[in-house]
Amino acid sequence: MFIVIFRATTRELDAEYSVTAARMRELAMQEFGCLDFHSVCEGREEISLSYWPDEASIRAWKNHPEHLLAQQRGRERWYESYSVEIAQVSRQYQVTGK
Repeated sequence: MFIVIFRATTRELDAEYSVTAARMRELAMQEFGCLDFHSVCEGREEISLSYWPDEASIRAWKNHPEHLLAQQRGRERWYESYSVEIAQVSRQYQVTGK
């Protein structure tokens, strides 16, 4: 399993941003095999974590025309700066309550 870590410093976020972000999550989950997707904002800082079965799925999602357009809008309108990290998860465990 792989994780994509997206960190950004945002500019002014508008209604189109919310619609686009929801659509990108939907696209990732329904069409490209994304296993899980979490995003949080605190002030102007945003971090999104998405989990993927393999790197090929990440590349396919990154290069999808709709996602390419969202990336362009992000650079032009919504993000002051951002970084992307991709890592392989080498171990995972979970504890649940009774």
